[in-house]
Amino acid sequence: MTSIGNIMKSRGRPRVDTQPIMVRMPTELIEALDEARRGEEDLPSRPELIRRIVEAWADGRRGQ
Repeated sequence: MTSIGNIMKSRGRPRVDTQPIMVRMPTELIEALDEARRGEEDLPSRPELIRRIVEAWADGRRGQ
């Protein structure tokens, strides 16, 4: 059996130049995110897909 301590250790230390953000979303939006995740080749986690979406949005704004 894996203890919580072992799970936390396997994740590694977060990058120093990052900050956590907590956000609540309606269930319908989460379901849309999950559907979009399944369409990706590598099945990213929800946070990873949100990072990709925000990065694409930021890149688009830089191009204006």
